[in-house]
Amino acid sequence: MANTDQPYRKNPLLRLSYNLIAPLYDLAIERPLLKARTSSLLSLPSEVAGKVLLSGAGTGLDLPLLPQMHRYTALDFNAAMLSRARPRDTGLQVDWVLGDSMALPFADAHFDHAVLHLILAVVPQPVQCLSEAARTVKPGGTIVILDKFLRPRQHAWLRRALNPLSRRIATRMDVVFEEVLREVPGLQVTSDMPLFAGGWFRGIVLRKE
Repeated sequence: MANTDQPYRKNPLLRLSYNLIAPLYDLAIERPLLKARTSSLLSLPSEVAGKVLLSGAGTGLDLPLLPQMHRYTALDFNAAMLSRARPRDTGLQVDWVLGDSMALPFADAHFDHAVLHLILAVVPQPVQCLSEAARTVKPGGTIVILDKFLRPRQHAWLRRALNPLSRRIATRMDVVFEEVLREVPGLQVTSDMPLFAGGWFRGIVLRKE
């Protein structure tokens, strides 16, 4: 059943910071991550049309790169981000939802696939975010992930030192994907590729059993 809680409201500073950086977000990440986004989205099935969740859609940088055959639901917790995303939906079927990636307002097995680009390392509770994506995807569906993750037992002293501040205003730097996945049963890794910054950013595809 749909989750009606809204954990993101427990971090008002994060909400405020994304209101402030929305106009600058594209300048910071659009060009550096274009190739990584493109490579990641090639993992979306293109043979059969389906319903695809864009969880944490942000300013819509994924939209011009998506296959037009699917029906998309673009969800983000920040209205300023979604307002910048809307002009990018040219030619796509998109439903816009203001909501929380950690408490999705959708029924179980509602989507055929989900895209989680740069959201697992942003939300305060990445396990809950991935769990909600898994809940709303049908068995046999895929979850396409692009994000920055530490490797298991990787020291990364500087990233960890900056994390207490960065997690409150923009993004986490201490998320270990393998630890997150371990807490969400029923997902199998079908692909895991380094995509940017020496493998700090990875493209991961999961299949729901």
